[in-house]
Amino acid sequence: MREVELKSVVDDVAARRSLLERGGATLVFAGRLLDLRYDSAALDLVARDHVLRLRVYGTEKGGNAYIDWKGETRFEEGYKVREELSTTAGNAAVLEHILANLGFVVIREVEREIAQYELDGAIVRFEQYPRMDPLVEVEGAPLSIEKAIAVLGMPREGFTAERLPDFVARYEMRTGRRAALSGSELAGEYSYRQEDA
Repeated sequence: MREVELKSVVDDVAARRSLLERGGATLVFAGRLLDLRYDSAALDLVARDHVLRLRVYGTEKGGNAYIDWKGETRFEEGYKVREELSTTAGNAAVLEHILANLGFVVIREVEREIAQYELDGAIVRFEQYPRMDPLVEVEGAPLSIEKAIAVLGMPREGFTAERLPDFVARYEMRTGRRAALSGSELAGEYSYRQEDA
C-alpha cells in the first residue's frame, strides 16, 4: 500500500475540526496516540530509510495496537510517498518483548493527543504534542488530500511533504525552546535523536 501525505502547522485546532465536521468528516478516534520506532542497535533501518513502528491508539499499552513497516521516502508532485504495510498487533506489551528479544531497540518515542477523521477517502489527523506546534496530517489519494485541505480552510501553501523533524526544527528556531515529542522529553529526559522522529 502507498502512503501519500502532507502536513501543516494548525493555527486553531478547534476551529479547523469544526470546519471539517461541518464538511461531513467522521471522527474515528480521539485520544492518545503512541508511536515506538524500532531499529537495530546499529541503526540498519535508519540507514535504509525504513521504519519499523509499534503504534498504540489509547491509554498505555491497553489500546488498539498496530505494527507498521514503511519503505524509503519518495517525493512525487509535492507529496511525501512511502510504501507502507500495517496490521493489528494484539497485545502491545507482548509485541514489545518480542521485538526486544529479536534485538530491536526503541530509537524514538512519539506521543500526542489526536483527533482522527475520515473525509471522502482522506484521513485527517490533528496532532497535539507535549511541547510543539499542533500539526494536521492529511493522507490519501492526492485528489482526496486536496479536497480535505479545502474543507479545512487552511492556506494550501502551508502544507508540505516535510517530515516531523523539520517541523521540530522550525518550532525550536522560532521559539528558542526545545520541542518535546513525549512526556519523558517534557520532563527533561532527551534520550532519542530528533532526526529519528
